[in-house]
Amino acid sequence: MKMVYEQYVLGGAIATLLGFALFIYNSRGKKKNIDSSMKIQGKECFESSGSRTCQSDSDENTDMIIVGAGVAGSALAYALGKDGRRVRVIERDLSQPDRIVGELLQPGGYLKLVELGLEDCVSDIDAQCVYGYALYKDGKSTKLSYPLGSFDSNVAGRSFHHGRFVQRMREKAASLPNVRMEQGTVTSLLEENGTIKGVEYKTKAGQKLTAYAPLTVVCDGCCSNLRRNLCNPKVDIPSCFVGLALENCQLPYANHGHVVLAGPSPILFYPISSSEIRCLVDIPGQKVPSISNGEMSHYMKTVIAPQIPQDLQTAFVSAIDKGNLRTMPNRSMPAAPHPTPGALLMGDAFNMRHPLTGGGMTVALSDVIVLRNLLRPLHSLHDSSSLCKYFESFYTLRKPVASTINTLAGALYKVFSASPDPARKEMRQACFDYLSLGGAFSSGPISILSGLNPQPLSLVLHFFAVAIYGVGRVLIPFPSPRRFWIGARLISGASGIIFPIIKAEGVRQMFFPVAVPAYYRAPPVN
Repeated sequence: MKMVYEQYVLGGAIATLLGFALFIYNSRGKKKNIDSSMKIQGKECFESSGSRTCQSDSDENTDMIIVGAGVAGSALAYALGKDGRRVRVIERDLSQPDRIVGELLQPGGYLKLVELGLEDCVSDIDAQCVYGYALYKDGKSTKLSYPLGSFDSNVAGRSFHHGRFVQRMREKAASLPNVRMEQGTVTSLLEENGTIKGVEYKTKAGQKLTAYAPLTVVCDGCCSNLRRNLCNPKVDIPSCFVGLALENCQLPYANHGHVVLAGPSPILFYPISSSEIRCLVDIPGQKVPSISNGEMSHYMKTVIAPQIPQDLQTAFVSAIDKGNLRTMPNRSMPAAPHPTPGALLMGDAFNMRHPLTGGGMTVALSDVIVLRNLLRPLHSLHDSSSLCKYFESFYTLRKPVASTINTLAGALYKVFSASPDPARKEMRQACFDYLSLGGAFSSGPISILSGLNPQPLSLVLHFFAVAIYGVGRVLIPFPSPRRFWIGARLISGASGIIFPIIKAEGVRQMFFPVAVPAYYRAPPVN
């Protein structure tokens, strides 16, 4: 009897424990069901003006939001992720980009890539080494080699399919455990009392989400819809590129970019793989012949084809006949930031130059390094007001490199473009002859173009040396009043080309950055 009683007691105790466990389980299940009505895929949701917006539940674990995963965004995500920052990248389209620009990385840009630890991103994408340029004018040519003698043998320019390069950078950034990359279209910056707190974005499915972080870096490209909040955008479109890919042909100078000083403006050739050569035909203005009705094909065959090197003409016409012609506006925009607490602009969203010289990626990677170095002493990014003042040094420290490359691109495009003005014609011829002299006359300018020596004073000295050389060509051997007049107009024209660009870039920051107080801005104490 006693044994039976003990069994009942033991059974009752076990039943009580099981019942209690079941009660707890059901209670948690109900709570989970209630919570799930307010959370979707780990995102807290709320109703606002008839629309449903969700907030990520991991916002408190994010140090920085990067809008855009192009060259600048991916490089920045990797650099800061390597430094231990918790980075969230929101990119409109994570599929492989397909563009006809951003395909040539100058040697200076490659060195920046090495400094960031991203040099393997040009491996296994059939990238081609580039060792300089060949310049053509009126049937004559000259080879301009990069001054690479003092660098390691692997240092050179690289040309490739833009999309392959960007995908490798995205993969490298996403490989870090503290970098989160997701697809979404950022529609607006979230502002509170003048400080940017995060972003609102839409997923591919159309769901509205919000994300918060102490710092938001906007690098969403040349067509940025967010930069108007962070800068004074003065976008100029001086010309358009018509792009096509040539196959089954070889460039006259292997592993060199080719620039043809044609009419009305330059034509570029460079390899983008072991079997393809990119051709970019510049057309001044924003209006180009129609591709759909055949006007573009006719223009390319009758106006452009006769001006390119004979070795490339057959492949050029064949590429036109395949019908794979693409156009893209060439934009330029000086950096004119509105310092805003909690946010920063980078990449083409912040600063653009004519792509003739292929300097855009060099500027972007240089900016990434400047920002990374500024952020390294900081433990916290939450003091937005102090950070905003500190980041004024970013705008100053980037200037010598960025402004030199920007100024060269703008000035060289104007010099290389055809003009009926006799003084401009002389300047164009003088530039070709000056570079053909070799030695310091070619290595100096090409070292600036390559990003290996982006010194603004050196740029100005070489630019006016070309102008003075042009005046000498005009006056010798028989000076005359008309020749003096052309020489004077040549100098005046050269000044009219370069000084407005320098003024837009900022004379003080470009040439005398140490005279700007922001140059010495100390990191905030946190």
